[in-house]
Amino acid sequence: MNAYKWLWKYLHRYRWRMVGGLLIDLMVIGLSMVSPYCSGLIVDQVIEGGNTGRLGGLLALIIITVFLKSILRYLYQLVFEYVSQNVVFKIREDIYDKLLSMDFTFFDKTRTGDIMARMTGDTDAVRHFMSWVIYQAFENSLFFIVGIGILCTINIKLTLVLLIITPIVGYTAFKLATTVKPTFMAIREQFSKLNSMVQENISGNRVVKAFAKEQFEIEKFERENGAYMDKNLVSSSIWSKYLPILDSAGGVLTAIMLVIGGYFVMYNKMSLGQLVTYNSLLWTLNNPLRQCGWIINDIQRFAASGEKIISFMQNTPTIATNEGAVEKERVTSKIEFKNVSFSYGDEKVLEDVSFNAYPGQTVAIIGPTGAGKSTLVNLICRFYDVKKGEILVDDVNVKQLDVIKLRQSIAVAMQDIFLFSDTIEGNIAYGVPGATMNDVEWAADIAGAKDFIHEFPEGYDTIIGERGVGLSGGQKQRIALARALLKNPSILILDDTTSSVDMETEHRIQRKLSDICKDRTTFIIAHRISSVKNADLIMVVENGRVVEQGKHDELIGKKGYYHSVYMNQFGDFDKLAAGEVV
Repeated sequence: MNAYKWLWKYLHRYRWRMVGGLLIDLMVIGLSMVSPYCSGLIVDQVIEGGNTGRLGGLLALIIITVFLKSILRYLYQLVFEYVSQNVVFKIREDIYDKLLSMDFTFFDKTRTGDIMARMTGDTDAVRHFMSWVIYQAFENSLFFIVGIGILCTINIKLTLVLLIITPIVGYTAFKLATTVKPTFMAIREQFSKLNSMVQENISGNRVVKAFAKEQFEIEKFERENGAYMDKNLVSSSIWSKYLPILDSAGGVLTAIMLVIGGYFVMYNKMSLGQLVTYNSLLWTLNNPLRQCGWIINDIQRFAASGEKIISFMQNTPTIATNEGAVEKERVTSKIEFKNVSFSYGDEKVLEDVSFNAYPGQTVAIIGPTGAGKSTLVNLICRFYDVKKGEILVDDVNVKQLDVIKLRQSIAVAMQDIFLFSDTIEGNIAYGVPGATMNDVEWAADIAGAKDFIHEFPEGYDTIIGERGVGLSGGQKQRIALARALLKNPSILILDDTTSSVDMETEHRIQRKLSDICKDRTTFIIAHRISSVKNADLIMVVENGRVVEQGKHDELIGKKGYYHSVYMNQFGDFDKLAAGEVV
């Protein structure tokens, strides 16, 4: 689908407004012909003919025409601006809806800058096309056609001489259109890269400062910014090649008209008033010739941005609710992995994993960094689909369940904690917007967050910074845990949720969790033995495989990997994976 067909899908509902705007523009075009005509009559009938009685009427007609033109021009510009803003509003909504429908795989591969460029610069190019380019193209085309017709009625020979230059203008405009579009595509691509780099530096500003890498990042930015400037200069070099020709065409027409028109007046082949009218109407040829280069430039800019948006919108989520999905308002918490294998591209992450988890059980997962622990629980939420084997929830393959209903029954406190720029209450109640203050306080108490929240002057109304700036790692973890608990899920997943809290606080949290998790299945990913030793099932994951599973005492008795970790006390899994045991 090209950009014009795509845009028409949005413009279609406003087609009568657009037609009305163009009709008003057509009236403006007609009124624009009145003043030059009146000027010619003033010269022929008033100045040379001595008929001063007509002067007042002709001047009044010019004034009224100018006034009406101003009002009508304001009206049609208002129409086009209204349509453009409404269409872009809908386009942004659709882009955002598409963005939220995409799965983890899409975000793993797509730069943030690309997404932001689609939402900002590209949509603005679309808006500019609708609010200015459309009526300018319509207006200048009609001015040119109507102007030629009227000028032919005044003096057809002079008009034919002027039209000799138009094939040159047409060829130049065509070359500009075909040459400049690829440069706009390159500009949009580089703009995305620049956006991504800036976004990364804003998010990672603490790392930059901690390593004193400001100069390094400045140089990186200068390279990307320089590349963006270079691509714009390449585009500008094309304009500089063709636009002077288009722009100078108007001046050439004026020179030809003055020379030949003056000759015709001298030899009585046209009156002085006709020459004045002709000169006053010459802008109907000059302006379109001068504007066509800029209009073509903006059309190609729109085409490039439109194709970028279309390309983005053509992405389809790899994970969605399949046809014939099992109708189940809420899953319970029976989970079974059957010979599950998973890989990111060619990189194997999990291989032949099998286990059962039942309602009321706590399943703990330990293992070295990169072993596949987080991936395992991500598969339960169906953030990714397994490559081999199957995952059953309530004896139903997760692929046959409604994705939204499945995830509504699961709460996850992720390893990479994200908190919104909102109040503490708003962050805790994110999954349950209608939660009462008592519910929020209950979740905060279970998560061990109540005490430190009350220490803030504004308590639960405290605004926290983007991604939880202003809170310690342990405080962020406890708010994330409270957010998960408030959801009252059937399946609770805690991915390294208490790694940043002290042992005493962790013990209090675990004691409270054990009281409220009797009817749900809880998954705990942790590095500390103290976090997992009371679990009903402990799985040790190494290199994507479950190498040991059982209860704490059973695994200690096996004298295997888990025993080694236990003896190390602090669970330095990376050293253990390298064969080092303290």
